[in-house]
Amino acid sequence: MSSETPVVSVVMPAYNAAPTIEASMHSVLMQEGVDLELLVIDDGSSDQTREIVHAAARQDTRIVPIMQSVNGGVATARNTGIEAARGRLIAFLDSDDSWHPGKLGSQVQFMQSSGCAICYAPYRRVDQTGRLLSAVVPPPKLDYAAMLRSNRIGNLTAIYDRSLGDVKFQRIGHEDYVFWLDMVRRAGTAHRLPTTKPVADYLVRGGSLSSDQWRAARW
Repeated sequence: MSSETPVVSVVMPAYNAAPTIEASMHSVLMQEGVDLELLVIDDGSSDQTREIVHAAARQDTRIVPIMQSVNGGVATARNTGIEAARGRLIAFLDSDDSWHPGKLGSQVQFMQSSGCAICYAPYRRVDQTGRLLSAVVPPPKLDYAAMLRSNRIGNLTAIYDRSLGDVKFQRIGHEDYVFWLDMVRRAGTAHRLPTTKPVADYLVRGGSLSSDQWRAARW
């Protein structure tokens, strides 16, 4: 690992992610124009995830493998990543999602020029074949009242400045909603990257909570 402090720490929890994690890591490492570290938290995987992550780390020192012997869930894994992060900015990407080229640099530049402490962006929802299911374009600006009505921040697109303090993910349903609700309360407002073009792909698996709108609405 370089002795220089990275600008962005990317937190990637992983559990039995062998089929997808290489592509997810690659989409982070190919981001240009920004210093980053990629913290991959293996949450007690029983497949080849650990070996894949270590092999990638030997090729790219920006990857920081963190191995957990017991599966603690995605909230615990993200919290572990945040605690180990060295960057001024924190971003998240799950091990089956991906970023488009230029995503990270554009957001960092926007945050620096605008002074906003939270930046999110449009993204695509895709199935396991890569087929587009829908495009999600959130509002240009969100405050706490708007977030209370609905979570409009896609976790895979969002970045926050650690001047806000680090919030812990809670081990509950929709832990990302609760996390960003607290973050927006702290910041006052959050701002979308000024584009309607998606900058990331979110994988919707069959039977997942995200693909079941009725269950999500009930929650």
